[in-house]
Amino acid sequence: MPELRRDGDVFILDLGDDMNRFSPDWMKSVRAHLDTVVDHPGPAALVTAGRGKFFSNGLDLDWLAANGDRLVPYVAEVQALLARFLTLPVPTIAAVNGHAFGAGAMLATAHDFRIMRADRGYYCLPEVDILMPFTPGMAALVQSRLTPSAATLAMTTGQRFGGHLAARHGIVDDVAEEAGLLDAAIARVRDLAGKDRGTLGKIKETMHGTVVTALTSEMDTLRM
Repeated sequence: MPELRRDGDVFILDLGDDMNRFSPDWMKSVRAHLDTVVDHPGPAALVTAGRGKFFSNGLDLDWLAANGDRLVPYVAEVQALLARFLTLPVPTIAAVNGHAFGAGAMLATAHDFRIMRADRGYYCLPEVDILMPFTPGMAALVQSRLTPSAATLAMTTGQRFGGHLAARHGIVDDVAEEAGLLDAAIARVRDLAGKDRGTLGKIKETMHGTVVTALTSEMDTLRM
């Protein structure tokens, strides 16, 4: 399960050392840790990272297979979590340590910044190949954060982007070797931890308002 620790003013949200899929319990834990960060009275920034082979492998398809009648509220919960990261009132960076697939890639995309391991792992939106069309909210998130050409390539082909290719397409801001990935992510946001939380939160709400509305609106497309 996810864990939270601190390095000075920087909080590190450790997603776990397995596939870090979005199970209901996993999401509940992540939300609780985000509450801790937001409620912290002093300067704060957030680094989100996994351990091992995966950053996050996205939706918990095994859970969904056993709980098909809960598809709509489950996806709503996933999208609400993405919207929460997008508007979190502290500086955020995803340290993409390994594979980030589907909703896991979207989670990385919902951070202010992204840094990816240079030698291993893929950023991939495989929906076109697993017969799972994007919801309007998820499409809005990807298209708002990636360039039009990168979004088209990622969303319509299922292209797998290694770290250097992701950087060339602007999907991530930088790459780093595995040993220095977390330190590089911490360094990127440490000096930003003192930004006024109220001001930063309102800026993000304004920047991402259309996407947040799309992520949190009723998902009629899933009620077929």
